[in-house]
Amino acid sequence: MSFISTVEKIDDKVVLYKYDGEGLAPNSGDESELETPNQKRLCFLDVETTGKDRTGDEIIEIALKTILFDMASCSIASVKESYESYNEPTIPIKEEAFLVNRITDEMIMGQSIDWNQVDRILEKADVIVAHNASFDRAFIDEHSSVSPRKIWACSLEDIDWPGRNFSNGKQELLCFWHGFYYESHRAMNDVNALIHLVTHSSYTEGHPILELIENSGKPYYKMKAIRSPFEKKDTLKANNYKWDGGNKYWWKKLNFDEIETEKDWLTEVIYDDYFSGVVEEIPLTDKYKQ
Repeated sequence: MSFISTVEKIDDKVVLYKYDGEGLAPNSGDESELETPNQKRLCFLDVETTGKDRTGDEIIEIALKTILFDMASCSIASVKESYESYNEPTIPIKEEAFLVNRITDEMIMGQSIDWNQVDRILEKADVIVAHNASFDRAFIDEHSSVSPRKIWACSLEDIDWPGRNFSNGKQELLCFWHGFYYESHRAMNDVNALIHLVTHSSYTEGHPILELIENSGKPYYKMKAIRSPFEKKDTLKANNYKWDGGNKYWWKKLNFDEIETEKDWLTEVIYDDYFSGVVEEIPLTDKYKQ
C-alpha cells in the first residue's frame, strides 16, 4: 500500500482534504451539444440497499451522474445530468445496512424511484460505471428496461489497483490513499467521490479512467471447470474459482491472454493430463450480470 506522491504530509502525518463533489454540478447548457468522437459519455451509479442479498433485498437510495469525458485531454468536458432518489422498500432495512448507510425508515417513507428518468439517463450513456458493478447491476437490471442491454464497467475490477501499488480495492481506502475523504455510503456522495477518484488530478499518465474505459470494451471469458473431481474443490477455490450451485461447476473469470495458461494449469493440476473444461466468451453487455 502507498499514498500517491502528491498527498500533503506534515512531519509523519498525512493531511486529507474533504471532498463534497466540488466541480461536479451539472452544466446548465444545451443538452443537444455536439459530442466529438474523442468523448465518452459515462454514467456513474450507486445504490444503497436494505441488505447484501442481491436477490432478496431492495434499493433504498439511488444516484446517477453522467459526465462527458474527453479522451484526448484526459479531462471532464462537462457534467451532463444527475438524478438521486430515496425509495421506500417493501421489506425492512436490515440492521447491518443501517449501520453502514444510516438511512432510516422515516427518511424514505413515501419515496419512490422514477425509473423512466433513470432509463432516460442510462439510454444516453456509452458506459455505466459502478464500484463493484456486479452488486449494483443486480438491483438496477431488475427494474430498468435499459440497463440489461448496456455496457457496464467496474472501477474495482476494470482498474488494476494492485498493479498501481494499492493493496485494497475498497473505494473509501482508495480515496484515503489519494489524499481525500468523503461522507461515504450515501449514494450521491459515493458517485461524486468515485468520479473524483478515477479522474484524480495527480495523474499525468496512466490515468485510471482511461484504463477503465479501455477495459470496458474488452469481453471477458468464463473458464468452466466442468466435471472436475470433487476432491479438487479446495484447490480450485484456492485458485480463485467460484462455485455455480445451479449448474454444479467451478468457474473463473479470465482475460483473453490468460486462457491458455489457465488451460495448462487445469490440465496438469485438476484433470490429470486431459483438459475437460469449457471456455465461454461473455458479451460486453453481459459483463457484471449475475
